[in-house]
Parts: sequence; C-alpha cells; structure tokens
Amino acid sequence: MSIVSPRRVDPQLSVALVEAAARLLAEGGPAALSTRRLAAAVGTSTMAVYTHFGGMDDLVRAMVHEGFARLQQRLGTVGMTDDPVADVVTLGYSYRENAHEYPHLYAVMFGGSALGGFALTDEDRQHGRYTLQFLVDAVRRAMTIGRFRVDDPLLMAQHLWIALHGLVTLELGGYLVDPYNADTSYEGQLCALLVGSGDELARAKRSMDRGRRKYRDAMQEAFGAVSEG
Repeated sequence: MSIVSPRRVDPQLSVALVEAAARLLAEGGPAALSTRRLAAAVGTSTMAVYTHFGGMDDLVRAMVHEGFARLQQRLGTVGMTDDPVADVVTLGYSYRENAHEYPHLYAVMFGGSALGGFALTDEDRQHGRYTLQFLVDAVRRAMTIGRFRVDDPLLMAQHLWIALHGLVTLELGGYLVDPYNADTSYEGQLCALLVGSGDELARAKRSMDRGRRKYRDAMQEAFGAVSEG
C-alpha cells in the first residue's frame, strides 16, 4: 500500500497569510477576518489556512510571533559600540522604523487591533519581552560607564520602552502634526529620556548624533533605504 505524503507547507504562503490577516484585522476588525476573505486576499484556497495554521486561533498567534520576530531581527542589526547611549538611540529609531514598515502587525502585536475573542497568553507576550533585552543590555552598559544613573536596568529600559511605544502609537494614529510633528516630537522625546535617565544634556546630544548616523548605516546595509523620520 502506498503512503501519501502530507502536503508540503509553503513558508512564503504562511508569511503572506499572516500579513494579509493582520491587514484585514487592523482595517476591518474581527468581522473581516474570515478564512474566505483571507484566502481571497492571498489568492489561495480556504483549505490553505487550515493546512498552515490549523485554525484562526493559531493564525492570530502566528501574527503576534511573526511581528516580534521581525522586530527582534531589526533590533538585532544594531549591535554594540563603545557609546551605549548612542546604542539606545539607534534602538529607538529601529523600533520606530519597524512599526512604520509593519503597521498592521504592530497593531496586532500590542493589542491595538481587536483580536476577535482571541486572548494572548503570557507565553505569547514573552516574545515581546525577549526583544526588550537589547535595550536592557544597552541601558546596563550606560550605567556601568556613568552615563545613566545606577538603577534597575530592566525597570529603566521598560520606562524607555513605554515612552517610545506611546509616541509611535500616536504617530501611527495620525495624532502628531505640525508644528510638532512626529519627527520633531521623536527627537525631543529621545533626548529628554536620555537626560531623564541621568545623562548630561551636551553628551546626550552628541550620542543622539552618533546614534542617528549608526541607525542610518545599519538600516541601509541590512534593509536598503530607510525613511527620513
């Protein structure tokens, strides 16, 4: 008796389904996220959704995991320098750029899109917490060299994350407009956060310049052209 091999799962189709699902959810809410609409958006069959994910719960979980995987990849391109404050700045710019590139995934990752009855587990959220480690490490090094006041590096990193996440969320929502647009607000917020963490203003501004240049160089090398934000 011959054995029929299971259908091979196409990883590119999986990614396409995740991206399309995030877009449908962000733009139309839970009612828009159906296997029929999702299959039509990607140009495949409804069976493909079940072949790749088993069901909608697994699909929503895959959106969250994929979003944080992309964020982790982006932050991982930053690397360490002898100026950890500049590294903090670069991480901030990279976080913002990632949200710009994947706004629908960003909304799902952090609960900005209604999840249609699907509740994230602590294990799901742990994917987000892992990405914070890049910032924690940079903050700890800034404390070690006397640029930031000595404190709990995880707590300080979380404060920085909360502030920048809030700014990015407002920006994506279209709430930051001239004369204090997103770019102006982001620059001022980053600098204020560095000084608030214990750095001297003049040194913080120099590290801002270094971090900005480092971000441009890293993103150009890894992803091509980046936005002017």
